[in-house]
Amino acid sequence: MPIRILPPEIASKIAAGEVVERPASVVKELVENSIDAGAFNIKVEVRHGGRRLIRVVDDGCGIPAEEVELAFARYATSKISSAADLFHIRTLGFRGEALASIAAVSRVTLITRPQDQPTGVMVRVEGGRITHKEPRGCPVGTSVSVENLFYNVPARRKFLRHPATEMSHISKVVVHYALAYPSIKFTLVRDGQIAFQSPGTGEMADVLVKAYGPEVAQQLLELKAGEKTPSGFIRLHGYIAPPSLHKANRSHISFFVNSRWIQDAMLTKALIEAYHTFLPPGRYPMAIISITIDPGLVDVNVHPTKREIRFRNPGDVFSTLQKAVRHLLTQTAPVAPFGGFPAAIRPG
Repeated sequence: MPIRILPPEIASKIAAGEVVERPASVVKELVENSIDAGAFNIKVEVRHGGRRLIRVVDDGCGIPAEEVELAFARYATSKISSAADLFHIRTLGFRGEALASIAAVSRVTLITRPQDQPTGVMVRVEGGRITHKEPRGCPVGTSVSVENLFYNVPARRKFLRHPATEMSHISKVVVHYALAYPSIKFTLVRDGQIAFQSPGTGEMADVLVKAYGPEVAQQLLELKAGEKTPSGFIRLHGYIAPPSLHKANRSHISFFVNSRWIQDAMLTKALIEAYHTFLPPGRYPMAIISITIDPGLVDVNVHPTKREIRFRNPGDVFSTLQKAVRHLLTQTAPVAPFGGFPAAIRPG
């Protein structure tokens, strides 16, 4: 078979597959857009596990009518303007891929209005192509409805799990962003019923009560720490479980870096090392920890999903986290029940 350039419709579906893995991916990208738009209220509505409908409504700044079509173009973004900006990312989105990727594999309806425009605009996009646009009366903010996800990629649609499983992934996304942004009121509606709602008080502790229940939330220990390192000041805030509250796996460990929900094996290792000898063998801690660091010391442009990051000086972050957690644990449980406490270990 000769080498050839793929048609745009195939290339767009391949690119979309890197960003949109499942319904929860759509929710994540749209919620991040809402947060970047300065929303105070974000409502996520889901039907049939996201297969039938995902709708995210916010009261953010909205999109000017003259820019709505451009918003669906790949690599179109208002977040950065030069290569240098990639090393000082202060927003959740920046790649300009989200709406284009979502629209390539679904039927999208966007309704939006900025504060300075008297009326809004409605745009429909199907399979990446704009099919309709008209003026529309609406409140300030943006509503994005995503219907029939993967309708034109049947192979991907077959891999979707049961609606309850997909819904659990969506719930996880919404809860984590509610924890990262406690000043925003999040509402998750599942098949017409409210499944989760954060109070928007600005306190992570209040979100924890809604997410895990008062019985668990009241047991958690508040972590507040900061350390000046050779690479700059690192600030930690969050909640960790006492040694008496432990889990069978690592799924209850959550990290945020500059309010971005991330996955990082090094941070997980630092946390587990801090709990060493405090927990029975094979058990893991529960933790929700937010790390604030100079954006210039973090590379978030690692993967299209933006869940993976790289620290310029990972050892400083590892040490700061481990020492802070260990100090809090020794204060609240001065005698380790399963042996002596190890010295701080730097990542290899």
